[in-house]
Amino acid sequence: MIFLPRLQSLFSSKKIPLLLIIGLFFSLNSLAQSSKVDDLSDEQIMEFMRKAESSGMSEAQIEKAAKLQGFTAADISKMRDRIRDVQNGSQKNKMDKDGSGNGRKQQNQEDLSEKKAEKKEAQKVSRKITKYSDTTEVAMPAVFGASLFEDANNLSFEPNLRIATPKNYQLGPDDELLIDIFGTVLDNYKVKVSPEGTVKILNISPIYVNGLTIDAASERIISRLRQLYQGLNVAGSGASAQVTLGNVRSIKVTITGEVQRPGSYTISSLATVFNALYLSGGPSENGSFRNIRVIRDNKVVKVLDLYDFLLRADQKDNIRLQDQDVIRVADYESRVELSGEVKRPMIFEVQKGENLKDVLRFGGGFTDKAYTYSIGLRRNTPKELKLMDITSDEALAFVPQNGDKYKIGSILKRFENRVFITGSVFREGEYALENDTRTVKNLIKKAEGLKENAFLSRALIIRKQALGGEKEIIAFDLAKVVKGEANDINLQREDSVVISMVSALRQKRYVTINGQVNKGGAYDYIDNMSIEDLVVLAGGLTYGATASKIEVSRRVKSDTTDIPSTQNVRIFSFEIDENLKVLSKENKFSLQPFDIVQIRKLPRYENQKTVYINGEIKYPGYYTIKERSQKISDLINLAGGLEIGAFMKGARFYRDSLLIGVDLKEVVENNTTADNLLLVDGDSLYIPREQQTVKLTGELLNPLSVTYRPFMKVKDYISQAGGETQLAATSKIFVKYANGSSDRVKNYWLFRRYPKVEQGSEIVVPTMAKDTQSKLTPAERIGIITGISSFGLVIISVLNYLNTTK
Repeated sequence: MIFLPRLQSLFSSKKIPLLLIIGLFFSLNSLAQSSKVDDLSDEQIMEFMRKAESSGMSEAQIEKAAKLQGFTAADISKMRDRIRDVQNGSQKNKMDKDGSGNGRKQQNQEDLSEKKAEKKEAQKVSRKITKYSDTTEVAMPAVFGASLFEDANNLSFEPNLRIATPKNYQLGPDDELLIDIFGTVLDNYKVKVSPEGTVKILNISPIYVNGLTIDAASERIISRLRQLYQGLNVAGSGASAQVTLGNVRSIKVTITGEVQRPGSYTISSLATVFNALYLSGGPSENGSFRNIRVIRDNKVVKVLDLYDFLLRADQKDNIRLQDQDVIRVADYESRVELSGEVKRPMIFEVQKGENLKDVLRFGGGFTDKAYTYSIGLRRNTPKELKLMDITSDEALAFVPQNGDKYKIGSILKRFENRVFITGSVFREGEYALENDTRTVKNLIKKAEGLKENAFLSRALIIRKQALGGEKEIIAFDLAKVVKGEANDINLQREDSVVISMVSALRQKRYVTINGQVNKGGAYDYIDNMSIEDLVVLAGGLTYGATASKIEVSRRVKSDTTDIPSTQNVRIFSFEIDENLKVLSKENKFSLQPFDIVQIRKLPRYENQKTVYINGEIKYPGYYTIKERSQKISDLINLAGGLEIGAFMKGARFYRDSLLIGVDLKEVVENNTTADNLLLVDGDSLYIPREQQTVKLTGELLNPLSVTYRPFMKVKDYISQAGGETQLAATSKIFVKYANGSSDRVKNYWLFRRYPKVEQGSEIVVPTMAKDTQSKLTPAERIGIITGISSFGLVIISVLNYLNTTK
């Protein structure tokens, strides 16, 4: 049976320690021996594993104790399977939590978090390249490629441990191999390559795999496993095996030369040159980005140019490192600075055989505002600085030197072939000065021609003089140029042709119509405009317009022969018929600019005027004022007179929303009284029912309304409201009567006369002004008076005593 060799060697397997297995069985003594291993829960298995790990017995002692307990080989085999299942499940959960689900990691992996922090802090200092001009520190442009190693959040170059094992990957010490046997036989092993380059599986002699690829090692290991598993990977046997790479080993590489942190680094065996450079912080201030050498066994195996990756994302030279490799970053040989209108103004490293065109390519090329005709250069000579200008044609053959500084300027904010045309043309704007726009006539044609209101007698060309840039004006007769009667004028760069509109050269002309028209106001003047035309524009006459009184007033300009010197306007009067035709002796009267037309109203035409009456009246409602002489008494008569119980003293008369105090009782009894006002449009009269109360408001202890009693005075009513408060202005008490009129208290030296109180009145006690209010309370005033009185009594007593002792 193929299980016998496995069972015999199981206790010597390093995969599951014997101490752990036997310890589990030893701890099972508390259970009945008839208990089945399959019935144990995962929690019990875990508990037994913890007890076995804490046991101090050796493996031999625990094995002997387990046999004395009567455990058989079958029990041991089942327990091994259960332990393996529990361990696999626990490891899977752990991997799911930490995100390492693929199971591969770097052996002896260093914690790079501190190195990253140190690298980032060091780069903040080392990447600051400055120059000094006298005492001023000026920041220099960044070195192209330096930012690749600065931002740890965006790019880390850490090796990807989840990729498929490369076919050319060579195994070495500390690499971990996963051997899975499946089919009719189920088993797996996890072995590590020893320092001698071998792996040990059960009782098989060590298998040498150092330096082999994963495929070669797999073939060798499966060949040796056939000693334990017959027919393994043989067609028809039903048993198969697969060897994969588990956790990878760590290797040591040395990074030297011009790097931020030279030294030896422990990295993954899957790491590349970029991974190592990143850990070291990348090239230093003087380090080359284009001459990075990988040395293996004292031979240069690859020269890395980071510009291939930065410019084309080419990683052909980014080889995988091997143990004891040396990476040397050389000093840069030639650097030039590119500034101005380029997409990447930075410092670039130049190799032999490269020209200025290559440097411009490194900088991403020109921006859209770049002055490409020539490039400014400041070059260092053995003694001093030298300025040069390089044309775009020379850039292909121009060889840069170390320290060169190239400046690409901006194009000028000017046009080499621009002309303008504005004013009375259909398409104003700027145009290119070309063959079809070289003259004024051609430019007008390009602008779609002249408008109808163009002023043809004179047009202007505003031109900048060649010397000094001052502007000059060139005037010409536009009509003659357009008709060909005068020579066409050649245009120059930045010329501006101005063609005015006729209306723009004179004051805006208008006429005005007022009075009885539907839309009066000012209207634009049109040549040959008549009164009839203006009336039509104004929406016609209103219904009350008179046709026999139309007046036109006109400004006097030059024709003053028939008017006196004191007269500055002319007045014209006309009649008009129902067809809006002016009846004039002249054939046609034409308006002139700024005329004012007045349309009068019919003498007796006006809108109906109404007043309103309501309340205690027989026929309340709206009434039309028939005659101008109608008064309030006439309105009461028109409304049928007052109802029984009408309170005439309380009648309220409103005009323009304002209350007017009117004594209606006096109006009814005597229509010649002054209160009998003439009616106007919008007047309103309200007559209430008889009111039997008096209202008290203001600074009273208990404001309220009380029953009116003819015999009571103002003070009597105030007493019913509890009297005045401390803030009451008693000298300003007034009575507001029902019709809106008021009467106030009158003070006569030591006497005070209060107004009469009538039905529906309101007694108002105002508040005392703040500057006259007393700051003492009544109690304080009483206390002061009492103190003064007591003091007076004491003085009197003293005086009496003195008189008696004489």
